[in-house]
Amino acid sequence: MARGSAGESVLTRALRVLNALDADTTTLTLNELARRAGLPTSTASRLVLQMVDLGLLRRDERGRIGIGIRLWELASRAAPTRSLRETALPFMEDLHAVLGHHVQLGVREAVEVLFVERLSSPHAVINYTRVAGRLPLHASSSGLVLLAHAPGAVLDEVIAGGLPGFTEHTITDPDRLRREVAEVRRRGYALNRGHLHTAAAGVAVPIHGADGRVVAALSAIIPNDERAFHAVPALTTGAHGIHRALSGELLSR
Repeated sequence: MARGSAGESVLTRALRVLNALDADTTTLTLNELARRAGLPTSTASRLVLQMVDLGLLRRDERGRIGIGIRLWELASRAAPTRSLRETALPFMEDLHAVLGHHVQLGVREAVEVLFVERLSSPHAVINYTRVAGRLPLHASSSGLVLLAHAPGAVLDEVIAGGLPGFTEHTITDPDRLRREVAEVRRRGYALNRGHLHTAAAGVAVPIHGADGRVVAALSAIIPNDERAFHAVPALTTGAHGIHRALSGELLSR
């Protein structure tokens, strides 16, 4: 594979270009992209031209650069979460109809939650998550559920990396986080009131795969009032249905 003067392969530099774009920044100018990718503008320009030709990137009418349709197509075809998303979606639609607020599906990626599906409505409570967006494990209900079922080393890594606060209610103390993770594991759900936004509450339950391991978290973001606790039974029922579908029980009938 061809390498540049810095010893990096073309593929490595192309990945740096792609990583400069994220869920919060979907388009960039060439100079912005080069700066974020840590590449000379001339190098970034050559890579962008090639990647646009291949459909991996696109330029909009203002010349700003974003992810191309071809890359989305390839990623969707190969995504390891595709089966999970397709299986979970009917149950999420039922939950969304019942709760009337955000319902989302998250998986653990290192020390973050990666949200792979979300259903919402125009008048739902504020929510910082989005499809392909990430949040720290310690700050979200989905994250606490996934952390409760992750190897102990993951909790240590989360604490070592620091626990930034989003509101006064976010867990930022390591001892409190350890206690909360143990409690989530014991009771089977996480309930975060105002941890990311004071007006919103996150409620999450684990989804077990066919082998019994926790593979994802099913959560709802609803107003931070008495409705929060009442979402637990609906989420638990939905997670159980997804588990049965992943295990093939529904298909065998």
